[in-house]
Amino acid sequence: MTKEKIWTKNFISISLVNLFVFTTFYALLTTLPLYVMEEWGVTEAKGGLVVTVMLLAAIVIRPLSGNILSRFGKRKMLILTVILFALSVIVYVFIQNFTGLLVLRFWHGIPFAILTTATSALAADIVPKTRRGEGLGYFTMSMNLAIVIGPFLGLTLTQFVTYKTMVIILNIFTIISVFLALLVKDHHKASKDIEMKEEKLTKKLSLQDLFEKNALSTSFIGLLISFAYSSIISYISVYANDLGLSSASSYFFLVFALMMLISRPYLGRWFDTYGALPVIIPCMILFALGFVGLSLSTTATLFLISAGVIGIGYGSLLPFMLSVVVERSPSHRSGHATATFFTLYDSGIALGSFLLGIIVAHTGFVNLFFLLAGFVIMVTFLFLLLFKKQPKVS
Repeated sequence: MTKEKIWTKNFISISLVNLFVFTTFYALLTTLPLYVMEEWGVTEAKGGLVVTVMLLAAIVIRPLSGNILSRFGKRKMLILTVILFALSVIVYVFIQNFTGLLVLRFWHGIPFAILTTATSALAADIVPKTRRGEGLGYFTMSMNLAIVIGPFLGLTLTQFVTYKTMVIILNIFTIISVFLALLVKDHHKASKDIEMKEEKLTKKLSLQDLFEKNALSTSFIGLLISFAYSSIISYISVYANDLGLSSASSYFFLVFALMMLISRPYLGRWFDTYGALPVIIPCMILFALGFVGLSLSTTATLFLISAGVIGIGYGSLLPFMLSVVVERSPSHRSGHATATFFTLYDSGIALGSFLLGIIVAHTGFVNLFFLLAGFVIMVTFLFLLLFKKQPKVS
């Protein structure tokens, strides 16, 4: 029996759209705070606001995006929002003051939220059901790779060209993503009539229009996992500096990405063969062990080994939990399911970046990472409990 293909034109196109969009997102995320502080002389707090405002817009809009995709179609909204995302990047060249930039950042978060929900929902539709774990594992690598490529590209470009030139270069990526989006075909066109009958969309928004109830329990686990991971995004470079390992910090995400790339194909196949628990539980344990390694790090070697362990552990949790969310939701609600998952996931990153900053001021980084290791173990037991209680829907 031959396996159904994952690497179709449809799948490659949607994965590249995601890669280019997230690369642009992360390049701007790392360079904009530096730019506004250096060029406009704003404080660090205001520089951070440039990041927060876009994430806030995404969190507010994300619950609505599932309903938007159902009303207007995933492919149509993919094309519309990728065009709006690209046009928004052009506008950065013309912004002359901080207030204008904040308005643009908030606006930019709206198409970004709908666009990234559409890419994930379409990817879930496109990959064969029998290879969903492996397929979504490959798809979400585009996000993980963008975490490495985006900041590296943005920070490297700003050393050699002006900020405006960097934005123009990034816009080339967004224009390419528009053309790639046009290549994507709606995999579930035939289900549209069923979707419309079952959804019975009305002008009044209900809670069902915002969230998929079957996705809530796993998405809540996703929130707790992203809460813990926010400590890595927000504070790993600060912690490395405290340890006197600032040179090693630049390699942290490189090692993270490398180990994720090596392990992802094997773990994806195991997920599809043996199911969710035999893969997700060990990945959570590895994530916790990575935190223990960080808390014990005194040398660059242990610091980077911890990066690799976290790359295998956390780096595989996002696609596999997304697979569980889609699998346990009705097929015509895949847009709502992915919107629910990413709403809670984004909320975990935002909450963690804020709350863990307060906690670390009292505990220090060593104790914080030990606490987070214990926290992830508790989340593992909670996931086991919730997973066994929830029946499979689709």
